[in-house]
Amino acid sequence: MLQRQRDRVWWGAGAAVAAVGWGAQQFAPLLLMYRAELGVGAATVQAVFAVYVIGLVPGLLFGGPVSDRYGRRMVVLAALGASVVASALLLGGGQGVGWLFAGRLVAGFASGAGFSAGAAWVRELSAVDGGERGPRRATVAMTAGFGLGPLVAGVLAQWAPARTVLPYLPHLLLALAAVPLVRHTPETRTAGAAARGLRIPELSSRRFRTVVAPLAPWVFGVVAVGIAYLPGLVAPRLGGYVLLFCTLVTLLGAAAGIAVVPVARRVARGGSRRLLVTALAIVIAGLLVAAGAAAATDPLLVLGSTVVLGAGYGCCQVCGLTEVQRIAGPGRLAGLTAAYQAISYVGLAAAVPLAAVDHLVPPAVLLLGLAGLAALTLVVTTRAAGR
Repeated sequence: MLQRQRDRVWWGAGAAVAAVGWGAQQFAPLLLMYRAELGVGAATVQAVFAVYVIGLVPGLLFGGPVSDRYGRRMVVLAALGASVVASALLLGGGQGVGWLFAGRLVAGFASGAGFSAGAAWVRELSAVDGGERGPRRATVAMTAGFGLGPLVAGVLAQWAPARTVLPYLPHLLLALAAVPLVRHTPETRTAGAAARGLRIPELSSRRFRTVVAPLAPWVFGVVAVGIAYLPGLVAPRLGGYVLLFCTLVTLLGAAAGIAVVPVARRVARGGSRRLLVTALAIVIAGLLVAAGAAAATDPLLVLGSTVVLGAGYGCCQVCGLTEVQRIAGPGRLAGLTAAYQAISYVGLAAAVPLAAVDHLVPPAVLLLGLAGLAALTLVVTTRAAGR
């Protein structure tokens, strides 16, 4: 009985991370719907999607170091509150694009604060098991929200009435339900426990610079390729099912990201270098399948590549969080997690240059080039990790 209680102590923090992840990704399958509803251009809709990153950076800067210094619970509750506000703003999106910009901006802040402080909290609460399960639990919580949010929102937008309103109601209920769970979750940091100032000296460590930083962009880089880029290449072949296809792509990627976590756990027993090699090898394989899908413009191949890319995301995320936990000094886990996540979210921009030049260079060639870049990252990071 006591062991079961210890195993569940992280659930409140995990529920908060999942709720924030749900709020972050629920908008993804609705892009084409808003373009039709509001009569705006593709550039405007993409700008709404991208403004999330602008809110994310201050959220990360707030959530990580501040929770290291003043406690996890306060920051995670603030992130849940911001996530609720974001969905409340998005409810008005059917009336004008300004509501969407505001909602996505606040959602970015909520994600930055919630993921940095919440992931660190999950890992610290998992220390009762020796700490090995922490990065995997944080990855599962985050990815569950990433997958379920778009699934529920996409289904409601496709078939439910009031399709610019109802898709956001489940997230509001989930975020509000997570609040009492968070309030009863044990605090792992006490106010003033961290060293004076918010400086993170581990950022300049050799391992962070040569292993973590090069790996990090691939975490969400593969997500951007799978969710934001590939569906557009096969959209003309989907007829009236584009929205459902985008929802399915997002769900399969998230499901693969969760399913690979136990595999990553077993691989990690052979050492961090072995996990690093496995993660980037899966990324390379996913990009090669994606190149084949682009060449054939085959929706089924796109779905297949999404599964492989999703597994690459999950394995890279576990690897990155494990490295951060290994490097972070006392009282600086969330701050270093925030820095790692800030670099990892750079990968969300991967689809932008691909889309900008794919009328000049075939998409399959671009994706092969990206696979070559991933292979170069594999060589550089594994050599550094082996020193």
